[in-house]
Amino acid sequence: MSNNMEQIVGPRVSGEEFQRNRTRYLLPTILFALAGLLLIISIFLPYWQLTLHAPQYPQGLTVQAYLNRVDGDVGEIDGLNHYIGMRPLDEAAPFERSISIIGVISLSLLILASIFIHSKWVTLLTLPALLFPVIFLVDLQWWLANFGQNLDPAAPLSSSVDPFVPPVLFEGKIAQFRTVAMPSIGLWLAIAASLLILVGLYFHRRAYKPLHDAAEAKA
Repeated sequence: MSNNMEQIVGPRVSGEEFQRNRTRYLLPTILFALAGLLLIISIFLPYWQLTLHAPQYPQGLTVQAYLNRVDGDVGEIDGLNHYIGMRPLDEAAPFERSISIIGVISLSLLILASIFIHSKWVTLLTLPALLFPVIFLVDLQWWLANFGQNLDPAAPLSSSVDPFVPPVLFEGKIAQFRTVAMPSIGLWLAIAASLLILVGLYFHRRAYKPLHDAAEAKA
């Protein structure tokens, strides 16, 4: 193995050392593997939920956003949004939705690959998955702002509603409508994966930094 590759991959653990400190080396592996599994499971679950309360819908209308589609009372909410000049929900984030599944699978594979990296480069491999929940919410907030700030002036009720920015989380108010937005189970799983990665990085450093320091001392 070349010196550069050794620096990236990190020190190897001898069989004797592994048997002596099995838990120390297994712990980051298990945490990273669980994080990757949670991300894969999250693909099949909704990430975000919005409930719209309107006078004509006392029970509220709810949409759930998956990584690549929107389900729920989409037609009814699009009908209400049409009157204030907001574009249909399906027009949001076309690029993000087209790459979302393969993107999350790639994040999971990077986490699994990090199991075999015993150096500081593990942070680079896990960073995209670590930040993924924040990136998801920031991107979603951008699209909500884009829709709310670019209303169709020819809409029937355009003159009664000023451009607005619906909040990506918690409660918002638009004219006589009230919205309640919250993370759904898929996003909670992605957040749990991020927490597992953080803990895994701590135990990864605890396991492999002494080996790296020992190798440096011998060099």
